[in-house]
Amino acid sequence: MAHHTQAYALPTLAPSGATAPPLRLLFWEATAACNLACVHCRRLDVSRQLSRDDLSTEQALGMIASLPQTGRPILVFSGGEPLMRPDLFELAAAARQTGLPTALATNGTIMNEEIAQQVVDVGIRRVSMSFDGPDAVTHDQFRGIDGSFDSTVRGFKELRRRGMSMQINTTVTKHNYRLLDRMYQLALELGADALHIFMLVPVGCGMELSDAIKLDPDEYEAALNWIYDRSLEQKLHLKATCAPHYFRVMRQRAKEDGRPMPTAAHPHRGMGHPGGDAVTGQTGPSSLGKDSGPALEKQGLHPHPDLSLREGEGARPSGHPGGHPGAGGHPPAEPGATTHTRAQGHPEGATGGSGGGGSGGGDMTAMTKGCLAGQAVCFVSHTGEVFPCGYLPVSSGNVKTTPLPAIWRDSSIFAALRNDDLLEGKCGMCEFKKVCMGCRARAFAESHDYLAEEPNCGYTPVRLR
Repeated sequence: MAHHTQAYALPTLAPSGATAPPLRLLFWEATAACNLACVHCRRLDVSRQLSRDDLSTEQALGMIASLPQTGRPILVFSGGEPLMRPDLFELAAAARQTGLPTALATNGTIMNEEIAQQVVDVGIRRVSMSFDGPDAVTHDQFRGIDGSFDSTVRGFKELRRRGMSMQINTTVTKHNYRLLDRMYQLALELGADALHIFMLVPVGCGMELSDAIKLDPDEYEAALNWIYDRSLEQKLHLKATCAPHYFRVMRQRAKEDGRPMPTAAHPHRGMGHPGGDAVTGQTGPSSLGKDSGPALEKQGLHPHPDLSLREGEGARPSGHPGGHPGAGGHPPAEPGATTHTRAQGHPEGATGGSGGGGSGGGDMTAMTKGCLAGQAVCFVSHTGEVFPCGYLPVSSGNVKTTPLPAIWRDSSIFAALRNDDLLEGKCGMCEFKKVCMGCRARAFAESHDYLAEEPNCGYTPVRLR
């Protein structure tokens, strides 16, 4: 089913002179074009049609040039499949010249020796690739194309042997929930620096998935505890993405086990090869969006919110979300994302959240908080619409008509998301709200109000017992 980004509506701006935290991670759905046909995404013919509305080279260069005014964010190129954008390396070079760290969220299937070398030469610091299962049968069934698993493994190895810091993104659903140990082993065998586990956000294309494949709250909680247990092994950077409850689980488990709270949200700083931290100039950053970045799961999985659609109601992102780099489309695959960049996916860093302030370019594994949508992260769709994240479908404006720094600073939607006193329901009464916030995209999907309580949390706040 095709989705169409609605016409830009002038956002309501906060009072002039408003201040904003530094932007730490920007997921950009560089193109809607893609070469896969994932079950939670748009069809190939639809993606080709949508890609005609991608930002032009000139428009993209203008947006990139403006980013230093927001801090020093990591720019995650997501999609769609960002490698299908002809000027991608020109834009990556421009970002590098501007002093911005960059990451790439790709499905990896078209990666070859020549492209891998270009990725390295242009200075991209981390690449994320999405795996929806530890084997070809599980992965290819979800991706819709036979052979995609083997192609992604080959692409992964091409980059790895060139010293690129590599991240694996995987979205957890019923189809692979019991395969997490095998996914973990695959990540270790491939030499991944990071494994980012994405919790499905039922927005956009994700709403078309059967309830039979979505985790229930108990399974969700079990998965988060699995992540905590494996993170203690410190074999790679393991991160829960689109799962703000993890920050509650960490505190509860640390207290139960008599352990000190981790100094990093997910142990292992500077896990990159050739070593170091993607934000500080060495290789290895945050969570990249899934499958090419946080571009809203192919025109739907990553909507970006507005205060309950009060500013630009109805506009929605069109790509994959990102979680973290690469986050494109499917559960974010970001080198640090979520087009599904991840996703698409959400990063952890030294700016924003409860992890300390800084100017936007710090250690991406530093302790921060759960949901960072609009607080340290935002998503720009392939048409230029700006959302709090790749899964919240409410636009705060468009970079074609309003510079991104002005939107980041002045949007009332972003201002609301930065104020945890506005949270409603049990989230508003929860003792963990300042470190969790609940997933604002899931709240929106359930109630059409992104400040409502998180629907997929089984925890009962002390005040409600």
